[in-house]
Amino acid sequence: MLELKNINKRYNHGTVNEMCLFENFNLSIQDGEFVSVVGSNGSGKTTLLNLICGSIPLDSGSVLIHGKDISDMPEYKRSKNIGRVYQNPALGTCPDMTILENMSMADTKDQSFDLHPGISRERISHYREILSELGLGLEDKMDVKVGTLSGGQRQAMALFMSVMTPIEFLILDEHTAALDPKTAEIIMQLTDKIVKEKKLTTIMVTHNLRYAVEYGSRLIMMHEGNCIIDKAGKEKEDIQIDDILEKFNSISIEVGN
Repeated sequence: MLELKNINKRYNHGTVNEMCLFENFNLSIQDGEFVSVVGSNGSGKTTLLNLICGSIPLDSGSVLIHGKDISDMPEYKRSKNIGRVYQNPALGTCPDMTILENMSMADTKDQSFDLHPGISRERISHYREILSELGLGLEDKMDVKVGTLSGGQRQAMALFMSVMTPIEFLILDEHTAALDPKTAEIIMQLTDKIVKEKKLTTIMVTHNLRYAVEYGSRLIMMHEGNCIIDKAGKEKEDIQIDDILEKFNSISIEVGN
């Protein structure tokens, strides 16, 4: 279980622009849940992910995994148990390294560094098999630099790379937002397949209301650092896009979006 307890987070402390985003915020996510998070700009979606991953510090409160407080654990240590895919495909891969080098790096992220070769030739066939599942022909471009690939190809790689080592939690930060509609559909189907096969606890922030309704087992809408909608199970299954759109539009107008 992932828990956020009594979270407080302010920005621009002591200035005229000081803003309280989270005040005594609480959220529990059960093992195996796939949570879609929607909300207007500034509602706290990305800050929520950053607090879970350790990208930014808490002002106060606790982040717990299976009852263990990880609030003071640095981001790089949390990454051993948490995979993250960003909105920008460039953030999940290294453009100046080849596909093979990127895959090898992701495959060994939880291992200590030594003088052994960075690329295990025995694993190349495994990487090819993984990439072939995408149907993008990447398995035949192992020596191509990732920076020459399309955004969709890089995002597909980033998604696979985030789950190559054993993790429990997958964090998806608007990971289809920068893609064209067709590629976004491919990435979402791939995401759903990976989450189900690996039984990952997943949090997906998205502005695509259809994806939020169609995918996952729980839907949360955030506004001003609070969960104003939280539906799971049968309640989530019964949600219609128009219901979410009406609420989304009302709060967007309220905050001037």
